[in-house]
Amino acid sequence: MVERRLIGLGFGLLVVGSAFLFWSLRAPYGFILELRATKLVALVCVGAAVGAATVLFQTVAMNRLLTPGIVGFDALFILFQTLLVAALGGVGAAQIPGALRFVLETLVLMGAAAVLFGVVFRRGRGDVTRMILTGIILGVLLRGLAETVQRMLDPSEFAVVQQAMFASFGRVDPGQLGVAVLILSGALAIAFRLSPALDVAGLGRGTARGLGLDHDRIVWATLLLVAAMVSVSTALVGPVTFLGLLAASLARLVTDTHRHAVLIPAAALTGSVILVAGQFVFERLLSGQSALAVVVEFLGGLLFLFLALNKGRP
Repeated sequence: MVERRLIGLGFGLLVVGSAFLFWSLRAPYGFILELRATKLVALVCVGAAVGAATVLFQTVAMNRLLTPGIVGFDALFILFQTLLVAALGGVGAAQIPGALRFVLETLVLMGAAAVLFGVVFRRGRGDVTRMILTGIILGVLLRGLAETVQRMLDPSEFAVVQQAMFASFGRVDPGQLGVAVLILSGALAIAFRLSPALDVAGLGRGTARGLGLDHDRIVWATLLLVAAMVSVSTALVGPVTFLGLLAASLARLVTDTHRHAVLIPAAALTGSVILVAGQFVFERLLSGQSALAVVVEFLGGLLFLFLALNKGRP
């Protein structure tokens, strides 16, 4: 039964992906198909990465209300964009080669995550709650710094920063996308191989260690995978904080299981379907270009309130 539901999610992604590619297709066919295919791959990669990363993060945090963005990924990304524009100006920041900018953003995000997960988690002797609280505080600090710098920018420069605050799937570079696909595919494959250990880790630190699992090592490896997936997806299109919560919650609802061998691909497929279907509706049917990220964040926020009021039960 569960396998059929996974197949159903895969078929749903195939249907919405085909509609996205071929709906209202006009000449020149090759050029338009290339643009649409690039955007489709970006949508699938980001949806899969954020959905799977949220399932992993919720497992190690033992809380279905949380997303990786809560530890400050989006705040650091916005601060980096703000400092870049403040230092080089709007024109100078725009002239940075796309590949170089993607690498810089990914390294900054992954480096900060490695420090947070490594120093705080290791020194806290496996205390995930302390690590999350530290990330929340750092996120507030980074947002405050970003807002302070933004107040000193010219209106035209602030507009450049403001554009980077929301995810955009129309500015994806094919070269960046190839690197992102390799990294995200590897991270997803490793996460899938860790599924049996994650099933045990989800029982709690004491129980997992009693069953012979090196809990802290598994959590550390899982957090690194989360950092890789969220960093690459954020650097590729921008922050999508609540997409993971939507994908993970719907995946749990559809599969009705705690097995990570099912939850991880289910969340990845669900996140991809949400983004591809949403972009298809807004871009093909409603002729909108930038509404998807706003709507996803709005729906994710509503879901967060619903889960909070229902004690995390989807």
